[in-house]
Amino acid sequence: MILPIVAYGDPVLKKVGEEIDENYPNLSELLENMFETMYAASGVGLAAPQIGKSIRLFIVDASPFADDKEEGEPDPKAKGLENFKKVFINPIIEEETGEEWAFQEGCLSIPKIREDVYRKEKIKISYYDEQFNFHEEEYDGYAARVIQHEYDHIEGVLFTDHLSPLRKKLLGKRLLKISKGEVEVDYKMKFPLVKKGR
Repeated sequence: MILPIVAYGDPVLKKVGEEIDENYPNLSELLENMFETMYAASGVGLAAPQIGKSIRLFIVDASPFADDKEEGEPDPKAKGLENFKKVFINPIIEEETGEEWAFQEGCLSIPKIREDVYRKEKIKISYYDEQFNFHEEEYDGYAARVIQHEYDHIEGVLFTDHLSPLRKKLLGKRLLKISKGEVEVDYKMKFPLVKKGR
């Protein structure tokens, strides 16, 4: 089932998510719905707060980055992403290392806005998968970036929070329009400032 994605301005996007355990109700159905919702919106990641659930869970499928090319050559930052589809439950980014690099990030909760965000190139993360098996892994390039972006969501942080105060101020009107639902999107959304019954 495709779920509505919560838009910028909803308080759930600023909350720190709570840990869950294997008894979380209907977890496999929730994950199925999240993947369906993410694909319907052409996203590469989706965090539970974006569908209104303040829990420490996100999914990624960064395989679209595997097709990226730099001057005809495969992009080295996209290495190994052909089948990069994962579920992260109760993740902890243990460390972020390497040089910071800029990339134009967007977000399904903040449609039509893309901005350069600087993030470290490598991460070490521990998490549980959908069977509640424990993993500790290292990622770099686009894989690390997608994970960092989604991890921010469960910490109540949006990519716009990484921008300079001036840049964020300049985006203020556009962000308010998103909250009011004054934006064209081709996927289901829930806007915090749209009155019920409209």
